[in-house]
Amino acid sequence: MLSRYGRSLASLFPALGFIAVVMSPLAVVEYQIPRERAFPHDPAVGKDGIVWYTDQANSFIGRLDPATGKITDYPTPTPASAPHGIVVAADGGVWYTAQRASKLGRLDPKTGSIEEYSLPANAGDPHTPLIRKGAVWFTVQRGNTYGRLDPRTREVKMWTVPTNRALPYGLVNAPDGSVWVALFGTNKLGRIDGESGELREITLPDAGARPRRLAVDESGMVWYSDYARGYLGSYNPKNGAFKEWLSPGGEKSAPYGIAIAPDGRIFYNEARPGAMVAFDRKTEKMESITIPTAGSIVRNISVDSTRSRIWLALSGTNRIGKIELK
Repeated sequence: MLSRYGRSLASLFPALGFIAVVMSPLAVVEYQIPRERAFPHDPAVGKDGIVWYTDQANSFIGRLDPATGKITDYPTPTPASAPHGIVVAADGGVWYTAQRASKLGRLDPKTGSIEEYSLPANAGDPHTPLIRKGAVWFTVQRGNTYGRLDPRTREVKMWTVPTNRALPYGLVNAPDGSVWVALFGTNKLGRIDGESGELREITLPDAGARPRRLAVDESGMVWYSDYARGYLGSYNPKNGAFKEWLSPGGEKSAPYGIAIAPDGRIFYNEARPGAMVAFDRKTEKMESITIPTAGSIVRNISVDSTRSRIWLALSGTNRIGKIELK
């Protein structure tokens, strides 16, 4: 068994601890995408278990049926739109951000038809989408803004992040109705009021931190991947405490996509080593899972709680990945 040094931060003061790291019995199963030079960026899974993904390079929305392995793709109405983030709404509609077209798109899973929604000028590169109360929230990385689209009225409201060049990135719902955003260009997290849209910034203890993706657990604890420093981190909004763990791949491991699995473990990607890490919140033990195809980067993760599995877009390798948890 290997052990790695882990650093814990309570508020602004560090404490020391050690993290156990083992090789996991879990495995990543890969599905080859037939379209040549496909670049799956983000995955999303619906209630029916069907997996959707964005093929950013070819501007397609892909559909994977895990039962048969069949993959179907749908061209975005705007050519070269570079679809980025993707999410499945409660009604089954598949929403995505068309990053180069300054649009949001909705794919009807029954017909395969896609409707596009144009965004304001300050939403030039829509990034991560999120569904909350029927509205579609999204970040705009280079525009330093975030927004909300009401599909019923097509009204779009935009807000600017207080810190310049904050690069708003990952976006996630919290149990209390708030929305959390990773401000990737800074060492900050943002808490967005789900009703007013106002954002409050929370500064991470280390000035070099760069949170990229987020997950929020059932207690409201915010988990983040620190891409710049190679750490998994947590922030407790109830008492303001931070805690961090050095990733098994070290400071250059570039933690990226992150999610909370049905069994409660935190799963996240180490972009440079090409591995997944499973973190047990109770024991603080980390398990390392090798991704079979070298060069895979998991930019985002989608969780299928019903079937106890997680889905990975293996960017750079033309594949979709799956981890079965039972």
